[in-house]
Amino acid sequence: MQSVLVTGGAGYVGSHVCKALAGAGYQPVSYDDLSTGHRDLVRWGPLEEGDLGDGERLSRVIGRHRPVAVLHFAAASLVGDSVRDPAATYRANVAGSLGLLDAMRRHGVEAMVYSSSCATYGADAPQPMNEDTPQQPINPYGWSKLMTERMLADHGAAYGLQWAALRYFNAAGADPEGETGEDHRPETHLIPRALMAAAGTLPHLDVFGADWPTADGTCVRDYVHVSDLARWHVAALDHLLTGRGSLRLNLGTGRGHSVREVIAAAERATGRAVPIRIAPRRAGDPAVLVADCTRATAVLGSPPVHTELDDIVGSAWRFMERRGCPSHRR
Repeated sequence: MQSVLVTGGAGYVGSHVCKALAGAGYQPVSYDDLSTGHRDLVRWGPLEEGDLGDGERLSRVIGRHRPVAVLHFAAASLVGDSVRDPAATYRANVAGSLGLLDAMRRHGVEAMVYSSSCATYGADAPQPMNEDTPQQPINPYGWSKLMTERMLADHGAAYGLQWAALRYFNAAGADPEGETGEDHRPETHLIPRALMAAAGTLPHLDVFGADWPTADGTCVRDYVHVSDLARWHVAALDHLLTGRGSLRLNLGTGRGHSVREVIAAAERATGRAVPIRIAPRRAGDPAVLVADCTRATAVLGSPPVHTELDDIVGSAWRFMERRGCPSHRR
């Protein structure tokens, strides 16, 4: 069984990808400092605790498990934090990625699938966005992702690294079998916060602006089911390991849903009302973010399976109920 190192494998997307890797016959090895991940979500392979900044520890882990590739999810991912403390974001996301690339070169690991983001595109791009949309980030988080993409391209040119930069839109939902899901503490994402408001563990859901130039006045986003993301990561890994070249791909559904549509789906899933409070717009938020995922579908071989908003929101609610996360309890 071929080993694959998964940085951030105890986290939300990383744990789903570990399950998909195991199902495809790989041995996922999670490398995670557990600062935001959860030990009990590492179920499909060994956990190696460690920080990307600990080069000696990282090198020992790679030397012991001898992975054929790295899937890289570990990152500081909160946009607001990146604005307040950009140094910490660049240290984690750029310096950490460079240290990982150094360790890979030291041990002859020549393939990486990288968790990038639509935040590399910026706020004013035409919709839907394809992979040729100019990349003009508006915050340090987006810049840190773009800088790492640049490092991957340069490592490919200089050292022969095979790489895939997968630019997510809004990862959402949970494993349909309920084995892993979203459990951030604190939670910042719209779908789980809407569900928490319905469950009564939040007093209300803040809606950041109701006067956007959209059909119902609220922002529109492309919500892509995390299990589809996981399946596409395995397909990207197979693409690299069979020598078919490096990739830059958008991962989404190609469909946008407004905040009010998400609220309505949360109410259907829970059978409860979602109390809301209209708050001011957040600086830098675009009205609409939707992926053109034509290229990803062609290259990775299949379109998304979970495209209905009710399916996505319902899977998140079932995981929250099953897990009984402290932040989700009444």
